[in-house]
Amino acid sequence: MKRIYVVAGEMSGDAHAAGLLRELSTMHADLEIFGAGGPEMYEVSGGKINNWVEDAAVMGVIEVLKRYGWFKEQFEKMMTEIKTVQPDVLLLVDYPGFNLRFAKSVKEALPQVRQVYYISPQVWAWNKKRIPKMVELLDEMLCLFPFEQPIFQDAGLKTTHVGHPLVDELAQERCEGKRIENLIGLFPGSREREIAKLFPMMIETAARLRTWRHDLVFSVPAATPKLAITMRKMIAEANASDWITLTNGGSHKLMQTAACGIIASGTATLEAATFGLPYCLVYKMAWTTYFLGRMLVKIKYIGLVNILAGEKVVEEFIQADACAQEVGDWVRDLLSNDQKREELMKRLSEVSEKLGDPGTHRRAAERVSDWLNR
Repeated sequence: MKRIYVVAGEMSGDAHAAGLLRELSTMHADLEIFGAGGPEMYEVSGGKINNWVEDAAVMGVIEVLKRYGWFKEQFEKMMTEIKTVQPDVLLLVDYPGFNLRFAKSVKEALPQVRQVYYISPQVWAWNKKRIPKMVELLDEMLCLFPFEQPIFQDAGLKTTHVGHPLVDELAQERCEGKRIENLIGLFPGSREREIAKLFPMMIETAARLRTWRHDLVFSVPAATPKLAITMRKMIAEANASDWITLTNGGSHKLMQTAACGIIASGTATLEAATFGLPYCLVYKMAWTTYFLGRMLVKIKYIGLVNILAGEKVVEEFIQADACAQEVGDWVRDLLSNDQKREELMKRLSEVSEKLGDPGTHRRAAERVSDWLNR
């Protein structure tokens, strides 16, 4: 009997971890899965995973501090559980603010447990000082991008580049059909804070664009049923129900049918690039968090596509620039310029090729399996 304890704190991490766990279960028929994650991990584990992502997906220093008591309670519950479970391997999936602290506590309480980190924290962007501590705590790092491997490996941490799981996950989501020239996709994110900060601006942007072209329609996929309730209320209050359609999920289909998109910074921007959707990136956070971040972040762009390309491919609207006038002008310009739109789609295709070859879930599962067998 092999046991693994997995911790993911966001929807994207839940999807990536679930793919790995499915592959791992084919290698170890007797595998027991415990931990905390989302609906996909819950299903793979047979109900042994705590489905907490809707509450756990909080970003920003101020936002986390407001919920410190809740996170402390979850941390203590998980420490109690992992001591009872006594897993062979602890698999930490992204979510560094919580997971690196959890790794430290587990190392002290259960030094025999092997620790593998999947989807390396972007410390190369904001806090390289954490790398030596990660070398002490972890047995192996599984990274998604080729440029990440030497950063951790040179510091003394066993590191394997497995590729990006989106290549596997999105291959199954492709659908046939043409883009609808008057359809614009709105993707405000999968966290409550993102919805509160970004969706009102997106609704206002849509209203402005409708004064320019009355035929434009908009669609917004809700990441969870809970968020759908909040978003539906916001649409109704703006009297926008006639031209903004809300769906439960369906973001990948929308990325393949919309003429362009407005997308919150995060994994969705890579998904859109893979599907060839021309889009702009928008991002807002508490000003205190933003200023602290600017002091720490050492890179020019925040969008993953731009970071991968090493240059600006996608327009980024951050903080005050993420307003209806700026974003609306960009959408209007893009829809009015076929050449510009085609060039953006071409560049997105080129960047998405850097995500690697299919088989990421399998490659990552093989590395975890190796630790389970030791």
